[in-house]
Amino acid sequence: MKWYKQSSEEVLNKVESQITGLTTEEREARLKNNGPNKMEEKEQVKLWRKIAKHFTDLLMIVLIVAALLKFATGEAVEGGIIFLVVIVNGFVGYWQERKAEESLDGLKQMMGQEATVLNEGQPLKLDSEKLVRGDVVILKAGDVIPADLRLIEVHDLTVEESILTGESEAVEKTVEAISQDALAGDQLNMAFSGTLVQTGSARGLVVETGDATEIGKINHALQSIQAQTTPLVKKMHQLNKQIFRGILALIVFLLFFTSFRYGMDWSLMFSASIALIVAMIPEGLPAVLTMILSMGVKEMADENAIIKGMPAVETLGSMTVICSDKTGTLTKNEMAVQEVVTEELSLVKEIMNNCQELKTKDEQKIEEIHGNPTELALLNYVAEEEQQLKPVLAKIPFSSSYKYMATLHADGENQVIFVKGAPEVLLEKAGLTNEEQLKWEQRGLELASKGQRVLGFGYKKVSSTELTHESLSGLTFAGLAGIIDPPKESAIRAVEQAQQAGIAVKMITGDHKATAQAISEQIGLKHTSKILEGADIDGMSDEELAEAVGQVDVFARTTPDHKLRIVTALQKKEEVVGMTGDGVNDAPALKQADIGIAMGIKGSEVSKQAADMVLADDNFYTIVKAVKEGRRIFDNLQKTINFFLPTALAQGLIVILALLMNRPLPLTPIQILWVNMVTTITLSYALGFEKASANTMTRPPRDTKMGILSGYSFFRILYVSLLIMIPAYFLSMRFDGAALQQTILLQSIVLGQAVYMINCREMVDPAINRRFFENKFLFISLGILFVLQLGVVFLPLGQQLIGTTALSFTQQLVILGNALLLFFVVEIEKRISKGIFRKKEKTVSRYQND
Repeated sequence: MKWYKQSSEEVLNKVESQITGLTTEEREARLKNNGPNKMEEKEQVKLWRKIAKHFTDLLMIVLIVAALLKFATGEAVEGGIIFLVVIVNGFVGYWQERKAEESLDGLKQMMGQEATVLNEGQPLKLDSEKLVRGDVVILKAGDVIPADLRLIEVHDLTVEESILTGESEAVEKTVEAISQDALAGDQLNMAFSGTLVQTGSARGLVVETGDATEIGKINHALQSIQAQTTPLVKKMHQLNKQIFRGILALIVFLLFFTSFRYGMDWSLMFSASIALIVAMIPEGLPAVLTMILSMGVKEMADENAIIKGMPAVETLGSMTVICSDKTGTLTKNEMAVQEVVTEELSLVKEIMNNCQELKTKDEQKIEEIHGNPTELALLNYVAEEEQQLKPVLAKIPFSSSYKYMATLHADGENQVIFVKGAPEVLLEKAGLTNEEQLKWEQRGLELASKGQRVLGFGYKKVSSTELTHESLSGLTFAGLAGIIDPPKESAIRAVEQAQQAGIAVKMITGDHKATAQAISEQIGLKHTSKILEGADIDGMSDEELAEAVGQVDVFARTTPDHKLRIVTALQKKEEVVGMTGDGVNDAPALKQADIGIAMGIKGSEVSKQAADMVLADDNFYTIVKAVKEGRRIFDNLQKTINFFLPTALAQGLIVILALLMNRPLPLTPIQILWVNMVTTITLSYALGFEKASANTMTRPPRDTKMGILSGYSFFRILYVSLLIMIPAYFLSMRFDGAALQQTILLQSIVLGQAVYMINCREMVDPAINRRFFENKFLFISLGILFVLQLGVVFLPLGQQLIGTTALSFTQQLVILGNALLLFFVVEIEKRISKGIFRKKEKTVSRYQND
């Protein structure tokens, strides 16, 4: 229902109420029929479901099955160890990744807790939940509006609606019906639930309650939006499936090949299959990825970017578009004088300093003054002048009915009137010639075309000490000032860096078109000539909007629904979308976006709870720093996965080779788990501390369609696993005794891991470079691994637990030689591969240029 289009009398008739309000009986009957004034609550996910989802990962299920099979065959110790690994990984995932769904609670807090209504003409205070359609609510300054109201009586009422519109300046309200269609920000005869009365008083008729209010609609949108699956989670699921298929294929191959070739008994094949599963599943990988993401969360927190869900760290690095609110995000959220047009600047500054209501003493510091943002802008502009205040003899306060403010001051033996207000009103009172008036009007239009709010200034010298509206005729028009909420310098720098990183920046604001265009040009957006307004978006289908969003960077006069549609349209174009915002109106779009980014200082609780990341300093530049960190983290995750998998595959290949050669299993499941969980975590943890490469913020975002492993990664994994497996296995076979063979094999794999971890510092660049010595954790991890491995090989307790024996110096030297050979082969291969990649890039570039 478009209540704003109807007169007060029509609305009273429609809601079956009267100017004196409802009776108690009428209210109770309506409350019973229509329900309370509160929003629908979504059923919360049970705790057991939140925990259980961390044990339903494909590879975790395979490990659980392997553990159960071990228990079934009586090998309780090995089954218990496998099961313990699963439990630890699952609970680490739950505690590290849980994300509270509290958006509804924040919205409920936005609604007023108590309201004053007319009950048969008498004021009555009642709980806001008991409000019904037809109640007449009494409003005063400081009240949180408890429901959507059609105003029927106003007295200098201004309402701060930034939680809905995103605009900080309070809106002057009226009671007149509006004939044309209007967005929420332009419905001047409406007062919306959750907004704040800044000045004045009013009476309003309740026309919508609960879910039917504007905030209720936002709540409904929040409830209906499904959380986005992050690119990292998608890639890890894909990787898990690839590993599972590989294990399954190898098991099937072994069952058929070895049974027909050697006639092996099924009990041995059963044990071998479990060994293969334990060997090839990188049990430590989830824990290491969690550690790396946790470190990323901490690093970002130090940079004032608070991450609420760990996978969101990597999503930042994948982001291709940032959709940003204007006010308080790209701009300072405080009005400032941008331009002054006058021939009497000192006089205009004197009017600015004295024709105002905020500063009452000369010793008042500007940072201690709060109130009307326009007057604050004028006082800030003249603050350096250190002018003395003139005593105020009389005052006409500003009112929207006559659109100016006037003050009377002593001026020597006479008095002077200072006036500020709407230029057209002051020009009419100045009595200028047509030519002079046209000149001022033209200058005012020039300022307005730049998105500035234009104020006029005038003065008049008088002998009387009386100040009336009539005494303002014959003003001398002194000049114009253009006021705007200016962009942050850091935002301008951030937009430039984002664009260098291949990230498009789009501005979505509830402000007017001219203001949006002016700000977009100042901050350096690319496509600013064409601007889509909310009304334009309403006339587009979803398909048309999806086509338009790529060519438009500025969207003005938007509603929450428009923001949500824009984000969804970009996602249909397969963009990874980041959305910033601070108001309740931004919450649905924040939740829909791949990465929702809320403001920590000026942001509402609702926007913070709906977002994935909160900027503690409300600084757009912090997003760019977070993007760099996200890209660094993903690079390190890739390095870690490329490090993990060759070792896992090498262990699996060793099991397969032993079976194909009709030999006993070379390593026990406990020894395999030692390699996978202890040594691998120790080493790969260090890769998470690698710093960002030089080209991190000059390369384009990653293609989200690409898996976490490239074709080159598969090639690397295969040949490195063979380099680890073949020398290690055949070296161990040269010695007698199962314990000695297993120890040599175990030590060879661990040392091979250690040198290959150093290789993995750089994917195709040399591993030993200047930054090698900057990562102190690299040396710490190698030291810890050295100590642990000494304990396993030489201490009786370690030998008893893991099943190892002591090695001679010569044996250790041969193992070291194999490891160094692996290191140098990989470094040579990287150099060759880098040359091939460069040739391909030049060929592609030449083809594109042609």
